[in-house]
Amino acid sequence: MDFERRKAETLASLVAPWPDKSPKGSVDAAIAPLLDVINLHSSFFTTSSCSGRISILRQPGESPKPKHNGDKICPRKSKKKAGGGGWIFVSHEPVDPEVVVDLLFKSPATLSTVEMEEAEGGTLVFRFEPLIVAVECKDVMTAQELFATAIACGFRESGITSMHKRVMVAIRCSIRLEVPLGQVGLIMVSPEYVRYLIGVANEKMEANRRRTDNFFRVLQDKVHPSSAKKLIHSAKKAQACLAVERNLLGFEAKQRKMALKKSQHEHEEMQSHNQDNVSYSVEDKGMHKLSLSVDALTILGEPIERLFLWGHSASPLMINGVKEVLIFGGFGGVGHHARRNYTLLLDTKSGHLNQIDAIGSPSPRVGHTSTAVENIIYVIGGRGGPMQIFNDVWALNTTEKRWTSLKCTGHIFHPRHRHATASVGSNIYVFGGLNNETIYSCMNVLNSKTLDWNNVNVLGESPCARHSHSMVAYGPLLLMFGGYDGQKVLGDLYSFDTRTSLWKKEKTTGRAPSPRFSHSMFIYKNFIGIIGGCPLTQHSEELALLNLINNRWINVSINTVGRDFWIRSSTIVIGDELIIVGGGASCYAFGTRFSYPMKMSLNLASVEDTYSSRLNEESVTFLAMEGRNISQLNGDELQDCYPVSGSYLKADLSASKRGIQSDAKHFALQIKKKHAKLVKDVLKKFGWLDLTKKVFQSLDGIHICLPISGEFFDIYLKESLNSKDRATDICEENAFMEEFSVNKVSIPMALHIFSLFNASVIIDGASCDKKIPSSPQKVMREMICSLLTEKRLPLGMLEELPVRWDRLGDITVLPVTSFRDPRWDSIAEELWPVVAKSLGALRLARQGRILPTGTRDSTLEILVGGSGWVTHQENGILYSFDATKCMFSLGNLSEKLRMACQDCRDEVVLDLFAGIGYFVLPFLVKAKAKLVYACEWNSHAIKALRHNIHANFMEDRCIILEGDNRVTAPKGVADRVCLGLLPSSESSWRTAVRALRPQGGLLHIHGNVKDSEEKSWLDYIVESIVCIAETEGLLWAVSLQHVERVKSYGPHIRHIVADVKCKTL
Repeated sequence: MDFERRKAETLASLVAPWPDKSPKGSVDAAIAPLLDVINLHSSFFTTSSCSGRISILRQPGESPKPKHNGDKICPRKSKKKAGGGGWIFVSHEPVDPEVVVDLLFKSPATLSTVEMEEAEGGTLVFRFEPLIVAVECKDVMTAQELFATAIACGFRESGITSMHKRVMVAIRCSIRLEVPLGQVGLIMVSPEYVRYLIGVANEKMEANRRRTDNFFRVLQDKVHPSSAKKLIHSAKKAQACLAVERNLLGFEAKQRKMALKKSQHEHEEMQSHNQDNVSYSVEDKGMHKLSLSVDALTILGEPIERLFLWGHSASPLMINGVKEVLIFGGFGGVGHHARRNYTLLLDTKSGHLNQIDAIGSPSPRVGHTSTAVENIIYVIGGRGGPMQIFNDVWALNTTEKRWTSLKCTGHIFHPRHRHATASVGSNIYVFGGLNNETIYSCMNVLNSKTLDWNNVNVLGESPCARHSHSMVAYGPLLLMFGGYDGQKVLGDLYSFDTRTSLWKKEKTTGRAPSPRFSHSMFIYKNFIGIIGGCPLTQHSEELALLNLINNRWINVSINTVGRDFWIRSSTIVIGDELIIVGGGASCYAFGTRFSYPMKMSLNLASVEDTYSSRLNEESVTFLAMEGRNISQLNGDELQDCYPVSGSYLKADLSASKRGIQSDAKHFALQIKKKHAKLVKDVLKKFGWLDLTKKVFQSLDGIHICLPISGEFFDIYLKESLNSKDRATDICEENAFMEEFSVNKVSIPMALHIFSLFNASVIIDGASCDKKIPSSPQKVMREMICSLLTEKRLPLGMLEELPVRWDRLGDITVLPVTSFRDPRWDSIAEELWPVVAKSLGALRLARQGRILPTGTRDSTLEILVGGSGWVTHQENGILYSFDATKCMFSLGNLSEKLRMACQDCRDEVVLDLFAGIGYFVLPFLVKAKAKLVYACEWNSHAIKALRHNIHANFMEDRCIILEGDNRVTAPKGVADRVCLGLLPSSESSWRTAVRALRPQGGLLHIHGNVKDSEEKSWLDYIVESIVCIAETEGLLWAVSLQHVERVKSYGPHIRHIVADVKCKTL
């Protein structure tokens, strides 16, 4: 009740007409909708917040002088900051740099006495602070859910700051800025630097806004989309009113209170409505909840803090007939946390922990792997520091207590950490890993007897590059789950057959584990288990078990005291117990935490019994939905009514009873068109849709036929969906369509839906195999992989294959960053035809960098095909040129389209850098210019320009001027001038001004500009054109008409076009 009381008091204070306790006195309008959505949730309410601010803070130094009023000393009133000091300037919106410059650099004579005294005696600090919201949560579980959502939305410094009397979550991120400026009267930086700081802060404010908006949208969907959208609308209206008329604060507060109460009422109604439908979901009902208990290990001998590690490795080891756990490396340990290189041996029965004083230990590291082969421990790779990524292999002989650095031969094994290893026989298989920005996708294998590395030439559905995944051996198979690919968290399960080198993406049923990385994976009998990992979710305290006999997931909750962070921990199976060593997390909010060593009894027989009991109980619910009399069913019928309680994946005797062969290749599920999308989504969810065949329409044109898998066909035979004609209940059907959500569908509910919609299984004589096209990138990779294997070159070279390419006419152009290794040149004759074939290219070329010469020569190299002359069509215009001699930028398409849309019917246009006609032709063909002067001095470009003018039938309206435009350009004739030279065309600005008519015209000035310098660059252009015009005797008003940001040219550098208007005064 205390939580509800505090929430009610806090919400009441939010809608009160008087100011709150913050310096500002009210909630920031920009995040009012976000706060409302958080407060709408029954388990959350906000206690304090800031949308983000740009400020100048006076930090206390010497005590400022008090004010005197006659003989009295009066305390000065100022906007105080917690901890002392005060704000000189605060804004919760992007800031005009000139406002701050005026504040800091205006003459002391213009400052009031109060201002001078207020600022005296402290340091001035310029700051940007991002969003921060403090949220009280009802319990730890909801706090973890909010924390995980905040982390996933980019607020990576969020944390659970309190878990005692009140459970608090702080939502925040790291995009902050703090720079000392000096003191009033002694500012140590220039006005230009202050403008630069404000530009950076404004960029951070925009990034903060985008991140906040994303967090708001995610929370909106989690709480209640319909009511949240209404709340957003009302909140935005309130926000606008607040910004314009602050004297209506009391009225707005009443409006917000009414909106909040209404939204909460709608939310409660929706929750109540949802509770009426939970019987369809096995996991929502919580019947016979599956759980296992975890107990802490009692550690003797060495201090338990030596096991406070993450990123370590742990391997089972047989010592004198007893299976123990060997731990090496990791981050943490006793005292100051650091990377470690000690070797520990843990007896899980007695809890005795010993350090092995082995000779010649590897250097301290984290993110490595250790694998046991015939009682020898092999440690591979790891990270010793930001610039220390290892590719070494160490072997520990536990009998001799000696570490040995192994000298391996064969293919190159690149340095990496966060990879995964597993052993089959004497071979150690390594997949993935991370090396700075490089993430690996190759399978490497080390023969522990010959110490040879080999890059495996794999087949099948290869997984993407990843790190922080897990991999275990199951007989000759390797099973791999999850990881991170550099952009998203993965939740896929792959198998790799070491006999055939075949990858396969596994299909499973049941609720699969959520996508995760830095988790642990283990094998126990015919199960694989997955536990822990990032990001933390509502299922983080679950053990996911996959039955490898029927490929079905079972999820078991873990009963543990406190909150264990099993992130980058290690799991080892000893007998029937799972040992969990290490793991933890480091967060700005709650610091560094480590997990205690734990053990779990793997009593999976009771789990399976409980699970079967739960499924049978659910089948009763399913039969009740079907309207069948449960009391009249015998035991066999009750067992058959739920098809997945046993070995439903196997073809059953039911097929022979019906005289039908259980071969799903000849069957499809027939459904009316209006229900086809819904049914198809359900089939896909449970893996029942045969994706190798095409969906087709029945002959009557009313039904859609969906090819089904063997698994579903066997279920159909048991369930007998066609055994009776069921009259469709229109009301029930409409209710399903309105409330339906694929994510909430259980198997019985799915079968009920099929029955409700009168679905029937028919003989599929019309569908044909679906051709699954391989991407050009995949085809190229497979073909080059075979070539490298044949030439005995390392498969690590595959990392240099391009992921994108451009096309100029019939030439496929590879990026300059591809195929850089000199070893590619040794197989060039075989390589380039293979690449061209895989990409379907008639001609193949590799891009070089445009030479920094005035003629902008191309260095493109033709690899396959004849000459470099190519014809490229763009926006209905033909461009022909020699690609090896002339550059052509595909990234300028948007600007060429913009020029084509100008109305130049009665205008004379001058292009000072015509090239092959990049902008000349759009002006002529599309903008209908009366006449275009084209200046160019590259002989190869002039040849192409003449050809293109002729090919597009524009000879009568174009005059080509060869040579330096500063000499050849006409004067006083142009209505507009194009200056399309990068990185700068400043050398011809005077030529452009002279070319315009005396009454003025329009200049299109191109340039590469740093994001932070854009405003100053634009100001410089205008000032320069004004100055040039004056020196040429032209009295013009010069203004910036438009700014076009064409493309990104490099990190924080943009290609920008400034349209400058000149006209007589």
